[in-house]
Amino acid sequence: MATEERRPTKHFATLPTRVRLEDTITSQETEPAPDPEGGRDTERDFLIRYGFGL
Repeated sequence: MATEERRPTKHFATLPTRVRLEDTITSQETEPAPDPEGGRDTERDFLIRYGFGL
């Protein structure tokens, strides 16, 4: 199997200029994620359900 010598192309010879973080914006409106526990105290429910480990 012969290995071919790879030559860099002009397309990848230089990188584009960096984008400053201050110049970026979100592309979509966001909302806070819903509470996965639905407002319940799951630790308390676990203790009640399993009888405090007795």
